[in-house]
Amino acid sequence: METLTLLLLFAMYLAIYLIARFVVFKNWSPKLRPEASSCLISFAHGTPAVFFAARAILSDPTRTFSSLNTSLQNFTLDYSIAYFLTDLLHYLVFNPNDVLFIGHHLATLFVFVTCRYFVYHGAYAILVLLILAEITSFCQNTWTLAAARKADVDFAAKVYAFLSPPFYVLYTLARALAGPYFVYEMCLFYLSGAADSVIPRWIWVSWIVVVVMAISVSILWISNLWIELYRERVGEIEKKVR
Repeated sequence: METLTLLLLFAMYLAIYLIARFVVFKNWSPKLRPEASSCLISFAHGTPAVFFAARAILSDPTRTFSSLNTSLQNFTLDYSIAYFLTDLLHYLVFNPNDVLFIGHHLATLFVFVTCRYFVYHGAYAILVLLILAEITSFCQNTWTLAAARKADVDFAAKVYAFLSPPFYVLYTLARALAGPYFVYEMCLFYLSGAADSVIPRWIWVSWIVVVVMAISVSILWISNLWIELYRERVGEIEKKVR
């Protein structure tokens, strides 16, 4: 039954991807169509995953960093595993040289799969991190699609310019502030040895390493975007002064 749920979810994401590629974005250039299709399955995953994860966490009165996964928490993990498998397939086919994203997806899948199918504990921690990662998803995917077409569509350029500052702020709050604080709390709990009886040390250490690396890359990425935005705004001001 567990495997069937995962397969059905994978089939759902694959169907969404194919519809995006051959129907929704059929008039886009072949170069942009794969990325746009990836964004559409991310739309299907991100915001629903936040709601699923929040409900799964709040409905568990015994939640701790090492508590037994509930059925709703397991479903939410399957929902995300299916998405990352689909998007990983996308990168392997269309962007096989994008080692950073492929590595990110493989590492994320390792965390989700070990939590869901090997230790059956710790979903609370993983789902909080999922919320922090996906709470910016809708805004980020809209921003990404707008960025892809801003050079040839005026409306896309306006959406990109309008979304950039609030998206950067939200991303910074989630990934650069809330994320590191929560990981710090995770480290304190796991280092205390409170989870060693249900989550092998090598697994939770791997989780921490993966999350710290992901947060570090996210901070570097958003920092570069802030610098680019600053330069753009300074350039606009200089043009007006001239």
